[in-house]
Amino acid sequence: MNTSKSEQLLERARLTIPGGVNSPVRAFKGVGGTPRFIARGEGSRLIDADGNSYIDYVCSWGPLLLGHRPQMVIDALREVLETGTSFGAPTEREIDLAELIRELMPSMEMVRLVNSGTEATMSALRLARGFTGRDLCVKFEGCYHGHVDSLLVKAGSGVATLGLPDAAGVPKAFAETTIALPFNSIAAVEATFAKHGDQIASVIVEPVAGNMGCVPPAPGFLEALRALCTKHGALLTLDEVMTGFRVARGGAQARYGIKPDLTTIGKVIGGGLPIAAYGGRRDIMEKIAPVGPVYQAGTLSGNPLAVAAGLAMLGHLKAHPEVYDVLEARSAQLCAHVPEGITVNRVGAMFTMFFTPEPVTDYETAKKSDTARFAKFFHFLLEGGVYLAPSQFEAGFVSAAHSEADIKHTVDRVAEFFASERR
Repeated sequence: MNTSKSEQLLERARLTIPGGVNSPVRAFKGVGGTPRFIARGEGSRLIDADGNSYIDYVCSWGPLLLGHRPQMVIDALREVLETGTSFGAPTEREIDLAELIRELMPSMEMVRLVNSGTEATMSALRLARGFTGRDLCVKFEGCYHGHVDSLLVKAGSGVATLGLPDAAGVPKAFAETTIALPFNSIAAVEATFAKHGDQIASVIVEPVAGNMGCVPPAPGFLEALRALCTKHGALLTLDEVMTGFRVARGGAQARYGIKPDLTTIGKVIGGGLPIAAYGGRRDIMEKIAPVGPVYQAGTLSGNPLAVAAGLAMLGHLKAHPEVYDVLEARSAQLCAHVPEGITVNRVGAMFTMFFTPEPVTDYETAKKSDTARFAKFFHFLLEGGVYLAPSQFEAGFVSAAHSEADIKHTVDRVAEFFASERR
């Protein structure tokens, strides 16, 4: 496979961009080799600068439920380009999108649009602290909630991929406001609330972890978080930046029947464009400026391009719930045959192949994966036209654009890799 153009672009990029990339996991540090510079996407495919085509299981890290460039999103963008790209003033479409989000995710009684998942989680936790008058936040090891200072404690994902300690530049005082516990450990949460219950503003959790690889909640785990937060007056914040509208039309909270106090959702509400939101109970959300004392603002929040694309995407999902049947069927087909010595976790259209024979239920068990073997697997698939996330500690994603032929090619390529190991 010719990658000369990507190699040239990487060398050029390193002169002006740290590491040559604008987000660390893109650098291929966890697997080695040259990151592919992408020229365009179409349906289930990525085409790189050298003209190589790949079946894409990254899907812009989750939001491309319908694949690249779905026609209704492209049409919406063309229409809104005729009116403007940014006003720094309210528009009717913002109301339409907030109303549609509330309809599809009823726990979000009120919604504030922002620009990224990081901004959504940062704002939600500030709001939780402002509403409760408390300072502490509970999170879980291996869950990533954006590069917010206080949430980079044991944050999995890119931090784990690069082998970094908790990130430099985070003041100790910020880190001390966060208590990190093992994912899926009800006992650890109970003990923490017994000790600090009157100081905890919020428990924030990925309801299905996606940043240590895909790790589902153990039976009763989310229910226990809900009950403990209610008992102690803390707010339960579900970080659905990744799972929102992906694992079910109403997100993981619909799939598992959990009603959070606050929710964060990400790029899927913009059809893949930069946008996010946080929302929840009306009495909590009315503490945000300009009606309340908790300040949060953003010039590009609710920008016309992202909002129009989001209305097209969510409108399609509302009108066509059968999309989720396709996602479930394709994902099940992809993960049906588990190679010996491998653990496959899947929830809906999220999945991870962990290179460990042990069940993966939390960050510690995820870290037992053979990352060197995963790197070989990653490059074997890449050379065969299959694009996975370049890290053992990331989830993969299936879109409705993936055909049965795409899935079969991927399954065959996976089988070829394990057969080559046996030779």
